[in-house]
Amino acid sequence: MTASIDDDSTRTRVRFLQPFLWLAVLAWGVGLGAKLFDLLVVAGAWGAAPPASLALLPYGKQYPIDPGDFFQPLSGLLLVGAVGTLTAGWRTPRGYRVWLWTPAAMLLIIWILTPTVFWPMLGDLYTIARGRVSWSDADVVALTRRWIIWDWTRTGLIAIGFASSVKAISVDPRGR
Repeated sequence: MTASIDDDSTRTRVRFLQPFLWLAVLAWGVGLGAKLFDLLVVAGAWGAAPPASLALLPYGKQYPIDPGDFFQPLSGLLLVGAVGTLTAGWRTPRGYRVWLWTPAAMLLIIWILTPTVFWPMLGDLYTIARGRVSWSDADVVALTRRWIIWDWTRTGLIAIGFASSVKAISVDPRGR
């Protein structure tokens, strides 16, 4: 027999849901803001006039922090928020669970794309910037544009995760 949304265990889960939702909303919000800054300001600088502008890539010994040193721990917080909301919201109505599953799905897609799409392109950009390989200017421009397009896609996925988390925290998880 399935538990009703009003039984004690479900009410307890809904109470636990709120902190995880707040964590998710805050982490997605910080991630979206940081990614927009990274894309518009940082990538805007190194992608402005490739190949010469690749000297501004924020990687290597001349930079005190790698952007991954910020985004990787943030994605750990997103994981805690996603797993926590899914666990605590497991018995909420199906229509509400969509708002819990969507951020988890966005995080999974981002985690798949980052090492398979972004890291190889970043490796190529970095080796070009350091003069370790020679590409034609047209190929470097095309690679830079491809990175920017993919990064806007990733930013869109982050925005969907954020919007879904905001929606989940904005409505009654009991469907009332």
